[in-house]
Amino acid sequence: MKPPLYVRPLTLEERQALERGLHSSSAFTLRRCQILLASARGQRPAHIARQLGCATQSVRNAIRAFQAHGLTCVHMQSRRPQRTRLVLDTAKCEQLRAILHTSPRSFGKPRSTWTLALAAEVCWERGLTPYHVSIENIRQALKRLGVSWQRAKSWITSPDPQYARKKNGATA
Repeated sequence: MKPPLYVRPLTLEERQALERGLHSSSAFTLRRCQILLASARGQRPAHIARQLGCATQSVRNAIRAFQAHGLTCVHMQSRRPQRTRLVLDTAKCEQLRAILHTSPRSFGKPRSTWTLALAAEVCWERGLTPYHVSIENIRQALKRLGVSWQRAKSWITSPDPQYARKKNGATA
């Protein structure tokens, strides 16, 4: 069994800063300061969690954040990812466009029209993406190409020489 997790001994400046944080208007800062001061008093994470009405893991996260980042952990940080990886770059977006210009049946799918989920599945099967991407990734890739999804749905063509005439007659 692991020993209980406690915050390291606080310096005078850190203790004063945490006590000032108890008067903060931010609930996040207030809770973090309460957790860290209680841990400095020798209380275990489970006891602190019961006392404050939060999860034990939240207490552990606060203590670990203090050990890693010091007093900066008492202020709410942005939850936005620090970086995002573009799964479908420009070359792969063009390959996606070429895929969408063909029928899903040519990829062994039992449909004649594309859906975003189907396009994502075919991209993964063809190796365009290293994993199954969300339909939002496909929609964003089409947006980068300057094409709306509604437009892409109607790209399907047929080898039938009369296809254009039949399609115009049916949709006109």
